[in-house]
Amino acid sequence: MARLSKNQKKALSKIEAGKSYSLQEASALVKEITTTKFDASVDIDVRLGVDPRKANQMVRGIATLPHGTGKTVRVLALVTPDKEEEAKAAGADYVGLDEYISKIEGGWTDVDIIITMPSVMAKVGRLGRILGPRNLMPNPKSGTVTTDVGKAVTEVKAGKIDFKVDKTGIIHTSIGKASFPADKIYENALEVLQTLSRLKPSAAKGTYFKSIHLSSTMSPGIEIETKTVAGI
Repeated sequence: MARLSKNQKKALSKIEAGKSYSLQEASALVKEITTTKFDASVDIDVRLGVDPRKANQMVRGIATLPHGTGKTVRVLALVTPDKEEEAKAAGADYVGLDEYISKIEGGWTDVDIIITMPSVMAKVGRLGRILGPRNLMPNPKSGTVTTDVGKAVTEVKAGKIDFKVDKTGIIHTSIGKASFPADKIYENALEVLQTLSRLKPSAAKGTYFKSIHLSSTMSPGIEIETKTVAGI
């Protein structure tokens, strides 16, 4: 078993064993237990009472974090020439079509989000084996396949995230940075949780929110008492 560092022991000492915290308390505590020298990401992990193997219990959605993610999001817009200026004006980092499809086929995937149009999905679709495993494949459900390219780019740059339950029934996503004030971490986390609540499948029975944990890069997880979260 790996030995805990001095900082890790100090972080653990601030979390009361067996205690579940309110979302407000956890949002402040996650800052206290962050010991990295860089600006750590703050993540939320939610175990849902769903069976992702069943199509009618799949949970996938979009949330626009009120305070953004704190990350620089690199956006590639795969669009036709008539949409290039719109994408550039909205802040896309890379804009084009055939030349970028060729680059991706050659192994280039140095982006965070790819936005494209329905009319070019036949070309983009053949990139599935490269983009799929990297979670970069555009999808209409996540708003990354759209005719309103400018709006999609603007939203992603402003803090729009998409999430999908994994095969074990867990949603994992970043909601900000440890440098954020506690109230901004709280409000971003609340937005994700309330969005998940609205997405509850009608086929899901029993407890929907089984557990919620907040953590930062390399920190221990803080368990959140679900009853303290407004609107879920």
